[in-house]
Amino acid sequence: MLQGIAFYLLATVAVVSGLLVVTARNPVHSVLWLILSFFSAAGLFVLLGAEFLAMLLVVVYVGAVAVLFLFVVMMLDVDFVRLREGYARYLPLAGIVAGVLLAEMIMVSITVVQGGAAKAALAPAVSGPEVSNVEAIGRVLYTDYVYFFQAAGIVLLIAMIGAIVLTLRHRPGVRRQDLAAQANRERAKAVEVKSVATGQGVTPEELL
Repeated sequence: MLQGIAFYLLATVAVVSGLLVVTARNPVHSVLWLILSFFSAAGLFVLLGAEFLAMLLVVVYVGAVAVLFLFVVMMLDVDFVRLREGYARYLPLAGIVAGVLLAEMIMVSITVVQGGAAKAALAPAVSGPEVSNVEAIGRVLYTDYVYFFQAAGIVLLIAMIGAIVLTLRHRPGVRRQDLAAQANRERAKAVEVKSVATGQGVTPEELL
């Protein structure tokens, strides 16, 4: 009974916070509702016995991705009034897409409840008490899904290299640091001794 109450409570909070993410007027509030949705999903993972996935969701998505979203939204000067100008124009298309997704979710839910496609599926392998949750996930990840895991790693590596290339591209008028020139420069070129009379000071032209 207690697990059922916790499940319905966390599921309700996750659904409501997910709706508030897309309906909130303030983008900062949207990010905060997103963080609450992540925490609720982590609680559902704990109820399912997937403590590692719950910890991963909190550490990676809440601690990194959601915080990054929050800083980006707060630091960028985005004109949200202008962004909402096309809301009414794309609302019919968004309603059609949402209706299709809702119909698919209802069909899948009915099929699972009636046991249609689930009858032929194999029962999930339940690990014994001597095998931890992390060890069980590692065995499945690096045996049955090793090629998918490697493909995901390659995609992330390409994305990281692409972000670095886009960031480090040379732009005209932007001064960049030259490590080789700094390491190989001589004292005569880097330091200039000025002979200044006492009480006279240095003019800005001499400093430049």
